[in-house]
Amino acid sequence: MEKLRNEFVPLLPNCHFRMKILVVVDSIDVNDSSGSKANVALIQNLAACGFEVCVLHYTQKNIILDAVTCVAVPEKKWNYLYVLSRTERLFTRLTKISLNKYLEQWFGFSFTFFNDSYSIATAVKKHKDFQPDLILTLSKGASFRPHHALLKVPEFHNKWMAYVHDPYPFHFYPRPYNWIQPGYAQKERFFRTVSGKAEYSAFPSQLLKEWMGSYFDNFLKTGIIIPHQVEKNTINDIPAPDYFDSTKFNLLHAGNLMKQRSPIPLIKAYKKFLEAFPDAEKQSQLLLLGPADFYEEELINFQKEITSLHVENRNVPFKEVLALQEKVSVNIILESKSEISPFLPGKFPHCIAADKPILLLSPYYSETRRLLGENYSYWAEADDVVKIKTKIEKLYLNWKENSNQFLNRKDLEKYCSNEHVKKELFKLFNNTQNL
Repeated sequence: MEKLRNEFVPLLPNCHFRMKILVVVDSIDVNDSSGSKANVALIQNLAACGFEVCVLHYTQKNIILDAVTCVAVPEKKWNYLYVLSRTERLFTRLTKISLNKYLEQWFGFSFTFFNDSYSIATAVKKHKDFQPDLILTLSKGASFRPHHALLKVPEFHNKWMAYVHDPYPFHFYPRPYNWIQPGYAQKERFFRTVSGKAEYSAFPSQLLKEWMGSYFDNFLKTGIIIPHQVEKNTINDIPAPDYFDSTKFNLLHAGNLMKQRSPIPLIKAYKKFLEAFPDAEKQSQLLLLGPADFYEEELINFQKEITSLHVENRNVPFKEVLALQEKVSVNIILESKSEISPFLPGKFPHCIAADKPILLLSPYYSETRRLLGENYSYWAEADDVVKIKTKIEKLYLNWKENSNQFLNRKDLEKYCSNEHVKKELFKLFNNTQNL
């Protein structure tokens, strides 16, 4: 700890040393998921803070990030875990019977997961020469493989910061997401061990820290808030797609429309808005970009009724989405109908950076609403068709009066910036005993 303090102090003005951070992460391919986008933004902002950053990633391909050393972790092969995982896959391919459910009930995780964890842990041990002052584990989805791997490297636990991007395991999600996974008890034990072994923990939202702390109380003692980050992107050269008309009142939702995140009330509200303002049919667009397979049939039918509704049921390239978010009139953040949403959506910082009004459709208790403020004008519950229609009307009338409307939340831009990351890390270490 003394060494950590001595090397952290040089971040102060007029000092010339750099703190070393080893980031262990599932993926840094920004096009594979919103989680990877968030991870890359955080990594780049750590480098922008002046830290020396080395990234061990399990993307399984070489990726380069500016001002960061990136090392692709190879999968370990020809060990018993690898052989078992490939045998399982071959059995499933030949018989069409998946053993994964039964294996997870017995062991908590698949053989592939165990081999991935072993591969990552081996790479971490090989990079001891980097001599990191802080080790940050980042994951995506529901895997948390880097966290599982760090448990195998106990000599680094006193430098370990476990970043928890979402609730885990799934039975700790708020409704309607929660469901019981095979091997749920082993997964819960795994995360309880993580909460006890990691010297520090970090969360993208205050509500998520409190939520996870209600299950694993050590997180309340070790946790800090590092929100998803605004990162600099060069998007000026990205042309607008053919379906976009910049002269119109454009409302954009970009992101995966999962079963629990229904766009139907939003579309119904938009339809009612058009009925109240017939001229808006030609003056507006509602754009839904991202996979929406669960709602495919309904969306096709709605597009037949509403000519100004456009759906791109596919993964749209990240930079194209970023460019559109800056060009549209309104960005939409859509969350599920629930009592609480402790998540900070991965696109939240992008919407803040775009500086356009946000139509927030979320529970009353949500991290996004907490940040935007209790009295934020353009909020409604995700299933409240009447209120959503009212908010769209207000946004439309404001647009007609002045098409250049701005969110103007410099406080949130700062909150999602590298400046806040640096501040949180200083606060963490300044609160350590004997500092």
